[in-house]
Amino acid sequence: MTEHESRTRAVLDADLAAAFEATWPAAEYADAGGFRVGRGLGAGGRVSSARVAEAWQDSDIDAAIALHEHWEQRPVFRVLDSDRQLIAVLEARGFRCENPTLIMAITPAELLDRTLPLTETESRSIWPPLVAQREIWTAGNIGPTRQAVMERVAEPRTSILGQLDDKVVGTAFAAIDQEVAMVHCVEVRPDWQRLGLASAMMRQAALWADEHGATRLALAVSRANDGAVAMYCRLGFRDVVGYGYYALPDC
Repeated sequence: MTEHESRTRAVLDADLAAAFEATWPAAEYADAGGFRVGRGLGAGGRVSSARVAEAWQDSDIDAAIALHEHWEQRPVFRVLDSDRQLIAVLEARGFRCENPTLIMAITPAELLDRTLPLTETESRSIWPPLVAQREIWTAGNIGPTRQAVMERVAEPRTSILGQLDDKVVGTAFAAIDQEVAMVHCVEVRPDWQRLGLASAMMRQAALWADEHGATRLALAVSRANDGAVAMYCRLGFRDVVGYGYYALPDC
């Protein structure tokens, strides 16, 4: 194992790393030397990026870029904050960090032990999602291509439906790999935010995860989303690792 591999793997354990990929998979993957590149088909950076799979050489970066271009998608590298070696090489080539992101986690039991001050909210797991949930995702820039990612995920998977005043105003997607549950695409209609629904939905996700044998509940959230980060902290989520998407500014 190289020094580079030791640094990056020390901060993201294998089970969580595997769940992060398995619960939000690209349409296909191909290796470019030490990088694994996802073909996203327009479904966003997470599934359309290159990430370190094993020890890499500088020439592998060129191979990854060529694969992106072959798939007619923007060359993007998803890099852990701890991987200073790769960050330095990419920055020397003109790549810049976009959308710094946190992975946060909690045990389902910790969320289920909490008493949330919610009296008029309702949340439940349901698959397939209702049309109203899909409309909420679409309004939040989680359109058909991103919703297609959900359809590719192996079971167990579910959506988390959130209601206030008998109206469907929130939705999320959750899936499990091994003993790690990941929550993706948490959306609440703007007029219904800050009323506790997102917290109720996360508690429902924890209940579903616990019922399906998961021992951890994790998610990724943009560092720029101060409100969401603060909410997850209040619920007891802890930072696990940070990462960013590195791309050329003029691409």
